[in-house]
Amino acid sequence: MFITILFSVVFLATIWITGSLLSSSVNQPIGEPPPDIAAEAVQFSSLSGASIHGWFIQGKENLGAIILMHGVRANRLSMLERARFLARSGYSVLLFDFQAHGESNGKNITFGYLESKDAQAAVSFVRSRLPKEKIGIIGVSMGGAAILLAKPQLDVNAVVLEMVYPTIEQAVSNRITTRLGNWATILTPLLTWQLKPRLGISAAEMRPIDYVGANNLPKFFIAGANDEHTTLEESNALFTAAGEPKELWVVPDAKHVDFYPLIKEEYEQRVLLFFEKHLREKNDF
Repeated sequence: MFITILFSVVFLATIWITGSLLSSSVNQPIGEPPPDIAAEAVQFSSLSGASIHGWFIQGKENLGAIILMHGVRANRLSMLERARFLARSGYSVLLFDFQAHGESNGKNITFGYLESKDAQAAVSFVRSRLPKEKIGIIGVSMGGAAILLAKPQLDVNAVVLEMVYPTIEQAVSNRITTRLGNWATILTPLLTWQLKPRLGISAAEMRPIDYVGANNLPKFFIAGANDEHTTLEESNALFTAAGEPKELWVVPDAKHVDFYPLIKEEYEQRVLLFFEKHLREKNDF
């Protein structure tokens, strides 16, 4: 009996510690922007409670602006190469650190929930700087979830959504089974249960698939054919549930990775074509 109780205590403590590690902040110094992108260091407040730090690149007038939103446990540096090619194409670009990431303060990562408030703040910042420009967003993984979870819908003109999870339960289950095997699905409820006592949110609030149908923005979904963290079946389900207008690009042989360096030329062509269509055609200035 004692051994059983001890095992149970150790097991539950391990699950709790795992939850702590998954949601712990990943702050780090970022430093000055690289000189080749001619960026300005900026800072703005978010209703997440965080002071958001980022870089802003002023583009050419009337050509549009793009906001870059990184994935979980990353920061604006992961979006730097995208910023470079977008700036070369004349776009103004904002890349920033979500709350609890990079140089933006915050106690816990919330996998898109509080980050959606940072997304709202980023849009407001760009609107204040460039009131006449059309705005697009590229959101990677958690960054894409933040776009879809935002209430109200973000005031932008087009979004690119890369590898976005449909529900937090699926996101957690996929990641632990990838590491531990299929038996580990039994751990999913123990991890998602922690959302409420730890972060003050429920798994029911972390379901981008429930919001994507009402989102009437032009949406370009990008998914990896061999992604184990957000499976192709899940990406197809999210795309099917999405409201029009929408497009889907499945990257052959790709896992849950940064698509841009993997297929740089095709990525640039497809993304630029999407934004050209929705941010630059028939602009009324």
